[in-house]
Amino acid sequence: MNVSQLKTFIAVVDHRSFSEAARLLGISQPAVTMQIQALESDIGAMLLDRGYRKIDLTEAGAALVPYARRILDQIDDARHAIDMLSDTVTGRVTVAASTTPGQYLLPRVLGAFLKLYPEVGVTLRVYDSADVVERVEAEEADLGMTGAEVPGARVHYEQLGVDELLLICPPEHPLADRETLKFSEVAAQPFIVREAGSGTRMVSEDLVRRAGVDPGDLNVVMELGTNEAIVSAVEGGMGMGIVSRQVAAKALELGTVARVPGAGFPVERPLFLVLPRRSLTRAADALADHLRATM
Repeated sequence: MNVSQLKTFIAVVDHRSFSEAARLLGISQPAVTMQIQALESDIGAMLLDRGYRKIDLTEAGAALVPYARRILDQIDDARHAIDMLSDTVTGRVTVAASTTPGQYLLPRVLGAFLKLYPEVGVTLRVYDSADVVERVEAEEADLGMTGAEVPGARVHYEQLGVDELLLICPPEHPLADRETLKFSEVAAQPFIVREAGSGTRMVSEDLVRRAGVDPGDLNVVMELGTNEAIVSAVEGGMGMGIVSRQVAAKALELGTVARVPGAGFPVERPLFLVLPRRSLTRAADALADHLRATM
């Protein structure tokens, strides 16, 4: 039995899929199978019941899970304790962030952090919110930052600040600058939205529900992968969209889009620091503290 086998076993258990575990761990599916088979051979019992459509734990597998998690947590704690012995904070931190914090907030904050900790290197990768959480959960990223919580994820969320969402439309739109406006009046308008899994999409759909409208009833004419693309589509007269104020700021200043101040907008949404359930490295812990202090 070794750490890699336990890590692979827990990845399969958490995602109930050999292929998904392979993707998250960055290894091939046959390698995952070999790791599980070697672990089962070492323990002398079948751990996973491999059905046609799903994977379930056997009785032996269920008994092993809490011990495997404890071992992996203790290894992380040991690494953290060793890191703390050094007076100088060194190492590399991988940060996964959703679009708005990843493109508009973190770059300038990270610049100040790197001046304080010149021996630390930072890699920033931008995904949608669901992928950010998945990568922190799978230990592909040390920290994450999103504009929405993903239900059921094995991570810790900590609110850092807020972002403001605006409803925007083309400048010539009849609803532009309408302050006395109900969302039901907006629902039939052509809408451009983010893709499923986006934090902006999750929060927007929640806002729509709270306004008494089923998100499925919106007149969605296009789904796009970035907030900037939504702003461009609105500038092109394709419809309305919900984006961060930071994303829309330049277009609003230029007058190429207009803000709809009614229908319950603007709306504040929280920004979350996404933390793994394991201990952080000293470098990641320093970055988390810096984000808490500056955002």
